[in-house]
Amino acid sequence: MAVPCWRFAARPLWQKISGSVKLSASVKSAVRSVSSTRHTRGAQKPSPVGAASPWVLHGAVCLQRLPVISQDRSPIEQRFMDLMQQMELEKSLLSDHELRLLEDAERMSRKQEADYDSDEEEEYGQEIVMAQDLEDAWEQKLKQFQPASRTKASDTTDVSSSERCLGDSLVLLVKQDVGSQRLWLLPQLPWEAGETLRQTAERALANLPDAELKATFLGNAPCGFYKYKFPQNIQTESRVGAKVFFFKAVLSGSGHLPLQKDSFAWVRTDELQDYLKPEYLKQVKRFIMNL
Repeated sequence: MAVPCWRFAARPLWQKISGSVKLSASVKSAVRSVSSTRHTRGAQKPSPVGAASPWVLHGAVCLQRLPVISQDRSPIEQRFMDLMQQMELEKSLLSDHELRLLEDAERMSRKQEADYDSDEEEEYGQEIVMAQDLEDAWEQKLKQFQPASRTKASDTTDVSSSERCLGDSLVLLVKQDVGSQRLWLLPQLPWEAGETLRQTAERALANLPDAELKATFLGNAPCGFYKYKFPQNIQTESRVGAKVFFFKAVLSGSGHLPLQKDSFAWVRTDELQDYLKPEYLKQVKRFIMNL
């Protein structure tokens, strides 16, 4: 009677071969070892999928105050502006005031003629205000006008105010504890379960002490990433270091009060090297807006 097909298919490979071909003892042992190894590997427990990461996630915000006034022109920009003004002057038509100056000059020349008759003037008997008189009055008003200074003495000393260096873009830095060190960083906080990384960055900005800053976040995706290890004295197997995800934001509104001088700083992009560590600064420069 023939053996059922399902029984033959369920037999190990070495038994199928040995049924048709007589194997030696060494070959049988090798086949058995391979078969047993396959079963042993299949019986190994898979690694847990939801194992906790040794890296602590952080959300950080790169808050910038955009320039409030126009920046000083560079030499090439100044030369180009002078050229455009000269071309515009040469190709432009005379304004009403310039036409009035020509009319006044023509009237004065007629008055100097021997056959001048004042009755022929349309404005006879009326007080005539010359265009030159208007220019003199405007010149006196211009001398009384004092434009506001583009720079202040406190721009180089008081870095806690967002009103410094109005012609440059400023970045907010805060002092935070990293182990036993107190470093200048972008505002950041650890991520909490149930919130997105952008919400973590918003919370890092909202939780700054004595700082009511209104900001507009630019997008939901991080603009940068930085990873660092904790100091050896606080490093454990479950807490090796931190992974920081940065989000861009722009300061909105004006009239913000100065922050604590020792804990906050509004710095220009060229001043970041005086506050941030080199490796941290290298990552920040990749996404910061130089406006």
